Amino acid sequence: MSSTALVVCPGRGTYNAGELGYLKRHHPGPSPFLDMADAYRAAQGQPSVRDMDAADGYRPSLHQRGDNASALIFACSFADFLSLERTAFDIVAVTGNSMGWYTALACAGALTPGAGLALVNTMALYMHEASAGGQAIWSLVDEDWRELPGRREALLETMAAIHGVEGAELYVSIELGGMLVLAGNKVGLAAMTQRAPKGPGRFPLALPGHAGFHSPLQGPVSARAKASIGREAFHSPAIPLIDGAGRLWRAHATGAEALWDYTLGEQVVRTYDFTAAMRVALREFAPDRIIILGPGETMGPAVAQCLISEGWRGLESKGAFSAAQAENPFVLAMGREAQRAETVKRPA
Repeated sequence: MSSTALVVCPGRGTYNAGELGYLKRHHPGPSPFLDMADAYRAAQGQPSVRDMDAADGYRPSLHQRGDNASALIFACSFADFLSLERTAFDIVAVTGNSMGWYTALACAGALTPGAGLALVNTMALYMHEASAGGQAIWSLVDEDWRELPGRREALLETMAAIHGVEGAELYVSIELGGMLVLAGNKVGLAAMTQRAPKGPGRFPLALPGHAGFHSPLQGPVSARAKASIGREAFHSPAIPLIDGAGRLWRAHATGAEALWDYTLGEQVVRTYDFTAAMRVALREFAPDRIIILGPGETMGPAVAQCLISEGWRGLESKGAFSAAQAENPFVLAMGREAQRAETVKRPA
């Protein structure tokens, strides 16, 4: 009997040095999808995803550039989605974090794979060319993923005191489980890093190669995208989608115009609330499993922290989550070899 599954698509920052060769390792055989992706990139005068993945070494100038990183992540994620053992899993909904929303659209059938890649590539290129702002991430939880009392309030109060002073701009970019991602300009982020609470561990962390995603800083990018990306590429999804406002887009009952407008408008310039997306997914669908597409493993903690904040299956801490995973994994990350083996099609 199949298990119900929520599919989570990762965003930027998930293809790092450890992921080099991900496509070569996990998708070495013939792939019409990867052939299409490489042909599209070649037509744009850009390096192919397979060539970047097969590079001798990880080069930030190549692999972290926005349009390259986004295309690599989309290729890895969608290839993983295609490799899921669909007889074992009934996919009840798809969501994603940040750029992962574009991948989720393709996985759910609201965009064709080619249209999904074109959207990812175009948006990343526009953002790279605009180079508006950056991102940094703070922790709202301690090392056992328990809420730090007063931490959110302190961060938001500090942000409010800095924003608008001497040209500083700061915005909440992503609600990411037990983490808060802020977007801002150089002045704002520098002041926030200096004045806001720190820890645990290495937090706050600047996110290299990231623009001020999901904030008013991206207004010109949104306007450019709406002027150049047609509505005709969007369709009502075949699988329910949950967006960055926690909004449910039902299968075969979603207006393509509204989906286009959200994707190129609100989604670009307003906070992306991944925590709300997970909350809605858990409460609406109560999936047996959560499958996190590759590459990488960095989405695992955010997903687990969302589960803990919901008290899902009695979870209250990192220790409790780890114990539950060891006994019977509920979260399956395809970037982890052992968990990946539980999700993919078996050789014929």
